[in-house]
Amino acid sequence: MQQDEVAARVRQVIDAAGVSAREFARRIVIDPSKLSRSLNGTRRFTAAELARIADIGGVDVGLLIGAAGTADPAGGTAGGAASAVSPARSPSAPRPAPPSPEGGRPLQIVRETVRLIAERGFHAVRVADIAAACHTSTAAIHYHFPGRDELLEAAVRWCMDEDTRRRADATAGTRHAGDELRLLIELQTPRTEQQRRQWCVWLDLWAEAARSTTVGRLHVEYYRQWRGTVAEVIRRGVEQGVFRPVDVDGAALALTALIDGLASQVLAAEPGSPGTGAQSMHDTLIAHVDACLTAPDPSR
Repeated sequence: MQQDEVAARVRQVIDAAGVSAREFARRIVIDPSKLSRSLNGTRRFTAAELARIADIGGVDVGLLIGAAGTADPAGGTAGGAASAVSPARSPSAPRPAPPSPEGGRPLQIVRETVRLIAERGFHAVRVADIAAACHTSTAAIHYHFPGRDELLEAAVRWCMDEDTRRRADATAGTRHAGDELRLLIELQTPRTEQQRRQWCVWLDLWAEAARSTTVGRLHVEYYRQWRGTVAEVIRRGVEQGVFRPVDVDGAALALTALIDGLASQVLAAEPGSPGTGAQSMHDTLIAHVDACLTAPDPSR
């Protein structure tokens, strides 16, 4: 019964946020399927997940679980068995706590973790480093993400979601498949500091994926989505007559593999090294598309 009551209160928080359950899952940095199972009563929310839900929803954890309040190490009232100061308040009512960082404390922790991974590599990043970057305590980090594995999983998922969102924003309204594929290539070319940072994180996570079942599973999920996106663009290009008839899935696999290989060379090379810069990578990818995909011009 208590589990059902917790799920009902979490639903109220999601409704009050005015977003879909999938979007709320993105904000609290968990797998949408985990949130769905917890809301349906087939899985229990973890204490850390409830802490993140409370933080993003602006409520006391105690109001979600119906317990008596204790101090939240991040400020406010909450905890693993934490509670609200006033059970009479509705779950969607804001708590009297200091203003949270933009997007809430969990997202701040994940963003800073990703930045530090890009700069130092995952295994060189300590929880104390993340706490210092967030201007908070290690207790606050563990409150939202009890272990390094959970924090790494959240960082991977956040990178996946951000990458997917950027692609969707950049290609919105683009109808010509050839133009869309070139936009996707441009997004994957590490020209800017942000793009280079993102690639540094991916390279570090690739290595971790070979050792971690959880990260490996996320890695497979991300590449299934990414290759599916590229395959769909190529498929539409074939239908539009922009691309020649090809094995769509095979072409998507070849192009994404080429992107990965070239990007790793760009990041590993010294700036200014001939043939290994971002522009060389971009030119090579466009040449590959022209040679292997672009349909011949019938007017020639």
